Amino acid sequence: MTKPPEVAVLGSINMDLVSVTTRRPEPGETVLGTGFSLVPGGKGANQALAARRSGARVRFLGAVGSDLFAPPLRQVLTEAGVDTARLRSLPGPSGVASIVVDADGENTIIVTPGANGGFDGLDADDLACVAAADILLCQLEIPVDTVTAAARRARAAGTVVLLNPSPARALPAELWRDVDVAVVNSGEARSLGGVLESVPHVVVTRGAQGADYRGPEGRSHVPSPRVEVVDTTGAGDAFTGALAAAWHRGPERALAWACAAGALATTRLGASSSIPDARRIGRLLGDTTSESNR
Repeated sequence: MTKPPEVAVLGSINMDLVSVTTRRPEPGETVLGTGFSLVPGGKGANQALAARRSGARVRFLGAVGSDLFAPPLRQVLTEAGVDTARLRSLPGPSGVASIVVDADGENTIIVTPGANGGFDGLDADDLACVAAADILLCQLEIPVDTVTAAARRARAAGTVVLLNPSPARALPAELWRDVDVAVVNSGEARSLGGVLESVPHVVVTRGAQGADYRGPEGRSHVPSPRVEVVDTTGAGDAFTGALAAAWHRGPERALAWACAAGALATTRLGASSSIPDARRIGRLLGDTTSESNR
């Protein structure tokens, strides 16, 4: 049995306030909800959970606040087996996401960064964590300067840098130079345009249609398994975290694994609570080797 890869996830962690309704309101309109739940989330934390449940060893670098949400946010990671030694506490509120999910499983999200916005600067232990990992997985719900510094250290140490540039924005050229793998949805791909041409490996997610891949050996498309959709919140994060955990298996197998993880994540309500483990992903793919990734 090979040693599972180590993934350092640098990113956000939020408490998701999820409201369920038959349809999302129009501007100025009030609609009645049919359900409500508090679900730990944030792109960074979701991707960390996805990588861990796919079998990787995961260390999380991020920040929570000093409010009532901080303890359960930390707990959900530690209970999943994610190393939270580099999860710092900052004065003030933790990050919060207000999410409305309609009867079709589509969502609208407002993110208030809280402590995520104050995650400035990486100390020597943070940088050592990045350098020791096989893969550094980042997003853009924390300050870009922090992501850039981590990617620079990862590049110097030979750590693969996987960036999910979401929400899409202009990024410094020095960050793009250090990115090995970019994971974007179709809208982000259009927004970023030619910037992605410098990235060796580019994955474009297309929801129920699967994902496209472009790399040194050419292009390919991987379809997504068909499932009954309940809530699409966090599906992209499940995809990206699973991709990072399986990247050592090669792009083609990693994309198939990630597409299955993303599909399964839509079958349950909530982000972190819907992320599948390696056993469920393997069953969906008919992959009898999935247990070896755990």
